[in-house]
Amino acid sequence: QVQLVESGGGPGQPGGSLSLSCVASGIRVDTHVMGWYRQAPGQQRDLVASISVRGTTNYADSVKGRFTISRDDAKNTVYLQMNSLSPEDTAVYYCNAHSQFFGRDAWGQGAQVTVSS
Repeated sequence: QVQLVESGGGPGQPGGSLSLSCVASGIRVDTHVMGWYRQAPGQQRDLVASISVRGTTNYADSVKGRFTISRDDAKNTVYLQMNSLSPEDTAVYYCNAHSQFFGRDAWGQGAQVTVSS
């Protein structure tokens, strides 16, 4: 059974930091492209950051320099460190695992991040 369980969401202050975790079971995070997506109310779900099997990272322009995606293979966990938060970062954040071989995806349940003063 494939499961992606997210934690770490919550309220944050502008300029502050939050960290999200995504613990995978049923798959290995180091054999999938792992990504974080976010969706604000009334908006589409957009890619925030991804990390390839080789460890290459990719970021949306809106978060580049502020967010960092990382992976701990021993813990089978992917993280999103979010610094210098702004209200525009408010969204539900989803962990995603993409199988390049099978061409299918698994999704976490979503974690609400709310940035306000």
